Amino acid sequence: MNIDRITEMEGRLERLKVAVEQLNSALDAFAEAKTEYIALDQYLGSAGWHCDRADDEAGLLPADLKRGVLSEDGIWNALEEYRALEERLKGE
Repeated sequence: MNIDRITEMEGRLERLKVAVEQLNSALDAFAEAKTEYIALDQYLGSAGWHCDRADDEAGLLPADLKRGVLSEDGIWNALEEYRALEERLKGE
């Protein structure tokens, strides 16, 4: 019956619109994250990073200070995930 088909297609239209809106928002956030990526890429392995890490190892930093950026793996993994997503977006 036409009503069933129209109802089904209306549901599909609504789900598509929501998915497109969500993806648009996510892509905007990802594009804005490029500056974060560049800054972290430059920081990792820099003189500043080595100095900060040495201060941490010497116990000169506050105990409650978040220091995930001083872990090579932490930054490296985030940078790799960003690069992988960039490649995925280029391929689609």
